Amino acid sequence: AFGAVEAVFAAMARGDAYNFPVVREAIGHADALYGFKGGFDRAGLALGLKAGGYWPGNMDKGLTNHQSTVFLFDPDTGQLSALVGGNYLTALRTAASSSVSIAHLARKDAKVLGMVGAGHQSTFQLRAAVEQRAFEKVVAWNPHPDMLPRLGAVAEELGLAFEAVSQQDLGAEADVIITITSAFEPLIMADWIKPGTHIACMGTDTKGKQEVDPALLKRATVFADEIAQSISIGEAQHAVAQGLIAEGDITPVGAVINGTHPGRTSEDEITLFDGTGVGLQDLAVASVAARIARERGLGDMARLG
Repeated sequence: AFGAVEAVFAAMARGDAYNFPVVREAIGHADALYGFKGGFDRAGLALGLKAGGYWPGNMDKGLTNHQSTVFLFDPDTGQLSALVGGNYLTALRTAASSSVSIAHLARKDAKVLGMVGAGHQSTFQLRAAVEQRAFEKVVAWNPHPDMLPRLGAVAEELGLAFEAVSQQDLGAEADVIITITSAFEPLIMADWIKPGTHIACMGTDTKGKQEVDPALLKRATVFADEIAQSISIGEAQHAVAQGLIAEGDITPVGAVINGTHPGRTSEDEITLFDGTGVGLQDLAVASVAARIARERGLGDMARLG
């Protein structure tokens, strides 16, 4: 997943891949958010879309709150080539996205990982992050503290010390912070963050959502998966609306991958990745899953029409 997401970010920055406009709306039923994300990667020949969203009451029904399906099409004929369940893949590609940002933007000597959020995707985020830096400890905060032990169990499995802390203490201690919540108000304030920190904001993907203080984006060097989404539905929407930063202050992370932007330029620089989640990420990871399934004779084959 890491390689697929890294490659598609690079293709986007080169202009070889592009995302279609996002449709994401509150449907007025079950308090759900539903939408479509799609795109075309000319380099990877991935064409399709992901349909799905967020149903906050699903946990009470024994279901995952995030529900989605990826539709892949043959770019030469337009025929449907694969249907891939998106729940697991969404967690994988979101974790891969933050992991790519850590690989290219975090300090090499980062030792403490801060986790804001302990829901379904948090354990995927943790497992992906530890592949990029030699973390020794995880500090975590969640609006519902009773959910933290599951994250702590994964940290223990990975051989990392784990501590539940306050939001302010998390900001003071962590070298890398991942926010993965569905918040609509800032959970981390700008003056809590120490110099040299890398923050990956992964939860804000809808108008109105917000995980960090807009002033933090003014203080940081800001990168994004896609700038257009960052300023409209991502974490940057609030900082831009308040005039704290402009669209031109945001750099595609793919430019760092391609070497056309230096990324981090000092040990004290605060870097922030606005991971809004783009359709091309889903298509890239789903394409890999579909290819592996075909090679191994897995999945069900069907002819439509």
